[in-house]
Amino acid sequence: MNERGAAMTLRIILALLALLAGTTGQAGEYYDRYDLAARTQGFDIGLQPLGYPAAMIGATMRRDRILLQQLEKLGQPFRSFAFRRGPDIVKFLGKGRLEGGVLGDMPTITAAVQDEIDIVGIAKLTTSSVVSREQGLMEQLAGKRIGYVEGSSAHHALLQGLNSVGLSEKLVTLVAMGVDDMPDALDKGTIDAFAAWEPAPSIALARTPQNRIVFRAQSTDFFVLSRSFTKAHPEAAREVVAGFVRALEWMRRSRKNAEQAARWAMADGEALTGKPAQVTIIQAVAITRREILDIPSAPAVPAATGKEPVLASEFRFLRRLGKIPENAPWQNIESALSYNGLHEVLGNRARYRLVTFDYRD
Repeated sequence: MNERGAAMTLRIILALLALLAGTTGQAGEYYDRYDLAARTQGFDIGLQPLGYPAAMIGATMRRDRILLQQLEKLGQPFRSFAFRRGPDIVKFLGKGRLEGGVLGDMPTITAAVQDEIDIVGIAKLTTSSVVSREQGLMEQLAGKRIGYVEGSSAHHALLQGLNSVGLSEKLVTLVAMGVDDMPDALDKGTIDAFAAWEPAPSIALARTPQNRIVFRAQSTDFFVLSRSFTKAHPEAAREVVAGFVRALEWMRRSRKNAEQAARWAMADGEALTGKPAQVTIIQAVAITRREILDIPSAPAVPAATGKEPVLASEFRFLRRLGKIPENAPWQNIESALSYNGLHEVLGNRARYRLVTFDYRD
């Protein structure tokens, strides 16, 4: 090739590289298309249709005509946005962007440390799991590829599991991916294990006896509201709390109601991902009953055990590992847990129509 031809080839290569760079830069995040600009009026909530029971709670709340009508009367129109993971919701909580959401324990702590939220109550009380294909013990995951969601409750469980056998994140290969992609990735051998919340572990275990749980850690989801919203619009915040309680009450009334909530949740998940739900209605209802509906005290936050406040051990663990700032104030967590909106709503059941149901299909 002569000098002129080489120069032409170089220009073509550079042009193609520039085109590829531009295309990559334009891809952005899935939530970039959402209208989440700050606004002074309205209630915007971040929902997670890929995790259960959160998916069924959110699907029911956003179809609650009573909730939507009450917020409209108060000048706070309701909008919902679907997110793939809790840490994405945290990015928008407060400052007039998102006023509420369902978060796992690690994202809840992250948001509370920033003094952005009030914790209403629990939306799940269960475990997150590390699921492996070939390895039967947690210590055997050293050097292996593990699928995870950065900053999630399952990430917290993974950190606990690694720490329990003297490993750290540096001694494994972390592979960031969507929780709904994890069972397939394990099947294909793209990863050797994954850390996830339901229904991903149940889906993987149902596929083959080779898949097994090698570690479980307690995991709690919380329904949270932005502090700016609860302070500026306390009555609207209580109506939202009522909608949350009403969703649980309705699903508890009958299996038929729970199954309908599962169908709504599966449709919401498919709208987000463009893929059919991997979980069955039977699995979704079983998970939701086990992890929230059959817990008599829910959605009240569990009382502190002994001298150990709720979230205290998780807070210390994450601070020790550098996942939250070393100087993060525990007082911000205490403040978030002190919100009494749930108590006020439960004390006025008739006023907030907790057993009156009107859901659109």
